[in-house]
Amino acid sequence: MTARTQTGSKVRKGVGESVPRPDGIPKVTGHFAYASDLYAQDMLWGAARRAPVAHAGVTHLDVAPALAMAGVHAVLTYDDLPAKRFQGQIITDQPVLADGTIRYWGEVVAIVAADDPTTAAEAAQAIEVAYEPLDPLTDVDEALARDEVLRKAVSYRGDREVHGEVVVEATYETATQDQAPLGNEAGIAVPDGAGGVDVYGPTQWTHVDHEQLVDCLGLRPEEVRVHPTGLGGAFGAREDLSLQTHLCLLALRTGRPVRMVFGREESFAAHVKRHAARMYYRHEADRAGNLIRVDAKLLLDGGAYSMTSPAVVANAVGFAVGPYRCPNVFVDGYALRTNNPPSGAMRGFGAVQTGFAVESQMDRVAAELGMDPLEFRLKNAIGPGDVLATTGQLITEPLPTREVIESVRAMPLPDDETSTDARELPGGTGLTTPRSAVVRGVGYAVGFKNLAFSEGFDDYAEARITLTPVGLDIHTAAIEVGQGMVTVLEQIARSVTGIEDVRVIFDDTSQIGSAGSTSASRQTQMSGGAVLKAAEKLRDELFEYFGADALSSEGMWRGSQLVASLPEACLDRDFSAHVRHRHQGSEEPDENGQGNLHVDFAVSAHRAVVDVDPVLGLVRVVKIDTAQDVGFALNPMSVIGQIEGGTMQGIGLAVMEELIVDHGIVRNPNFTDYLLPTFLDAPPIEAVLIEQPSSWGPFGAKGFAELPTISSTPAVVAAIRNATGKALTRVPVRPEDIAL
Repeated sequence: MTARTQTGSKVRKGVGESVPRPDGIPKVTGHFAYASDLYAQDMLWGAARRAPVAHAGVTHLDVAPALAMAGVHAVLTYDDLPAKRFQGQIITDQPVLADGTIRYWGEVVAIVAADDPTTAAEAAQAIEVAYEPLDPLTDVDEALARDEVLRKAVSYRGDREVHGEVVVEATYETATQDQAPLGNEAGIAVPDGAGGVDVYGPTQWTHVDHEQLVDCLGLRPEEVRVHPTGLGGAFGAREDLSLQTHLCLLALRTGRPVRMVFGREESFAAHVKRHAARMYYRHEADRAGNLIRVDAKLLLDGGAYSMTSPAVVANAVGFAVGPYRCPNVFVDGYALRTNNPPSGAMRGFGAVQTGFAVESQMDRVAAELGMDPLEFRLKNAIGPGDVLATTGQLITEPLPTREVIESVRAMPLPDDETSTDARELPGGTGLTTPRSAVVRGVGYAVGFKNLAFSEGFDDYAEARITLTPVGLDIHTAAIEVGQGMVTVLEQIARSVTGIEDVRVIFDDTSQIGSAGSTSASRQTQMSGGAVLKAAEKLRDELFEYFGADALSSEGMWRGSQLVASLPEACLDRDFSAHVRHRHQGSEEPDENGQGNLHVDFAVSAHRAVVDVDPVLGLVRVVKIDTAQDVGFALNPMSVIGQIEGGTMQGIGLAVMEELIVDHGIVRNPNFTDYLLPTFLDAPPIEAVLIEQPSSWGPFGAKGFAELPTISSTPAVVAAIRNATGKALTRVPVRPEDIAL
């Protein structure tokens, strides 16, 4: 898909420019309205009573003490639910309120509406609940033995009798990682007085939320309206319902608006996590350095309910070999039900876990062969004309695997550290080990992932563009979660039409059709593609109506003559273009996991330089270099920002981020004990953008924002291995994994 600018010159603030975000200044000055800022006249406050256990039967539940409190207007439990009592994006297996059995720490037993937040919280705690403890199932191997399988996905391709001469086997683990968005869950539901409700809350896909809410509330679709809100981050944490159903239930029961704002600990309990994984791998190669066979068994901890686990395990299997050729692949992937906190979408969506394992294996095989690890990767790298090792799908779009590897290798390494500043040593100012005891390591890794939805999903996005007296209004249901989509959509419309004044309006579910989820690195290509088509359609309609051949912010032009200004055009009639954009489609897998399962792919590479104190087991990431496949950078500044943020998330998983889950109970649900990288942990990040345009993204753009997280984690761990000689088969790497 391509677009042309009718003016014949580059449009100011169009595609290819580093255009500032329109929401940037309001956010840094504190004037941007986030979900936690929502307010309604005469509103009540909601609160939830959550279970402090991982698995138990509810033997006693009495809400009378809460109802007796002054200022309490409603207390609801499972028995009060009006319609469908279960919700879920793919499988509806999660009780809206606990159904008599607690299956994970933090499960909601009852909800309360009261005059103020203090009364609501006290009323929630006044509810009498007694539990009969049950043994929690927390280990994925045990869950597999008990057949607690949410989904099994496979990739069987090639000859099971074929083997290689060099064999490397290992087991890898990734811990539970939290998306840790800075904005906690918050929202408000407002009854309309006629039996319907408007809900404003954290979401990445208003329309799939709408479908679940309609079912759970027992209302007609037109009676429920889901509105987007300002979000302080998402990363997958907003894909599943958190407080929306509870808000609507309380608002409809009381007939008044109800607001909820979670604290940090409750936020940790309320949203899904990245799946902890245990992965059994066996790689086989010939002496010439060709991958011959990969066998893997992937166990992903889905937690108590399915959420998006069926899709995540499919992605993990699909990218279980990385961006490498291999003729014989046999992978079994399992998403497993346990009594750990529910897992779901997080940046990278299954490819992070397998990416760590695959890249670790590639280094180990190269070592066994006596080959340079990058040369081994280059020898096996896939590109256009090759087939995906797991699915047999022919690669037809640009895929610069070799280019990202070679670009990173060519980037200069940092000079040897000579600074005596303690802040630049592993451990910072608390370190007493001299610099002479610090060891430097360098490591590389490659990331690989699909773009947009897969497995035959009907993936589309709607957009509507309307001409106004001053410019263009873009209407979309796509969710801005902080990634800068609002800027990119404006840039696309400007470049197509030549009109500079463009505004993005995020509509609720009653105003426009679905744009799909802000996930799967899809919105730039999907909603961006919808905006491009709508802009072209509107432009052509204006040309035909006015006999014009060019557009600008002044109006319609025929040659050098202005035939109608924008205000004059709007007096004639309403000019608007509404489109539903689809990509070229994908297929469902056959019984062996084969087929054209994915629409497109992107690839990245990272090189990490680390300093390690091998006595105390401390690590400082000195520098990260990366090359990223972006198709075409619509907004280079925004692209770099995504790369930097995604890389820091990968560094976090490599060396510090871990949700401690002890027999199903989260022990560190706060930012004191759940460690996140800070500015002091952030190394210099240099990025090279590889621009090989996609055939179907707007102006050739690709989604890419998940990739930096996929390849940065294994690159950092590879560098630590290089410095220490330790095997390091689990992330995050702990000091005790390194210390001598």
